Amino acid sequence: MARMSAGERRAALIEAALRVVSREGLAQATTRAIVAEAGMSLASFHYAFESRDELVDELIGTVVARERKAVGAEELAAAAAAGASLADLVEAGLLRYFEHLRADPEHEQAMLELTQYALRSPERHPLAIAQYASYVELVVEALVVAAELTRARWLMPVEHVARVLVAFSDGLTLTWLVDRDDAAATRVAAAAADAVSRMAEPE
Repeated sequence: MARMSAGERRAALIEAALRVVSREGLAQATTRAIVAEAGMSLASFHYAFESRDELVDELIGTVVARERKAVGAEELAAAAAAGASLADLVEAGLLRYFEHLRADPEHEQAMLELTQYALRSPERHPLAIAQYASYVELVVEALVVAAELTRARWLMPVEHVARVLVAFSDGLTLTWLVDRDDAAATRVAAAAADAVSRMAEPE
């Protein structure tokens, strides 16, 4: 194969690991399976990563970063300028996340697998904690922007509101991956937005 930089190798191996995990589960995502999926040698893997766990850590970070991009502040600002309410903005953000999920379900399937892996392994449990801390941080950022744009004030710490919204999004994700019912998922998004918006009041 063509010569690749260390960064390019890492990126290719992360994408290969994502495909293997979502298709076959984490237990089958051995270094051999990942390099075979990427069309690389084992030596290439160890040139890019010190261990499989290091790759798993970076895989989680990569998927979280993509989710952050899916719920963009620019779209929130445009919707608010058009007269959207806080509930509208929250619903719009959830629907953008849902479109991200629909476009590439393997990302979320892999994340669910990785979370379970971390929970079963005491030494990897901090990885699951960091994963959900990243989700909450992402949602906090979006909720702060949404409240500012609609001149609303959260009635409780915004981190508490963010945890509620993360729980809603987890439920939306899992049920959609099971039944692939788009209409049901959009109803969940609307109900979640309504519930979350009631945790704020006009300034």
